Amino acid sequence: MSLLRLAAAVSGAVVALASVDQLLPEECSIMARKAQADETGKAPARSVPPARDPAIAVAEEYELARRKGTAEAFELFIARHGDDPLAEKARAELKRLSR
Repeated sequence: MSLLRLAAAVSGAVVALASVDQLLPEECSIMARKAQADETGKAPARSVPPARDPAIAVAEEYELARRKGTAEAFELFIARHGDDPLAEKARAELKRLSR
C-alpha cells in the first residue's frame, strides 16, 4: 500500500511540475525582454546616489571637531585623517588646548 502512495505522490509531483513548466515560458519571456532591454546600451537608472566628495566629508569632520573643541575630538580627527592638510590645523588646535 505504501508503494502505491509513493507512486501517486511522484506522479502528482510530475503533474505539478508540468503545470509550473507551462507557466514559466511567459515569465521567462518577460525576463528575457528585460535582459535584452538592458543590453541595448542604455545606462540603468541609478538606485544609489553618487558618493560624496571625500574632501567635503573631511572638512565637515574637522568642523565638527572644532565645534566640539575637545582634545579627544581633535585627536580622533588626526587619527582618522593624519595626512590631510586639515590635520595640521587640528594639531595646532590640540597644542593650543594643551597650554
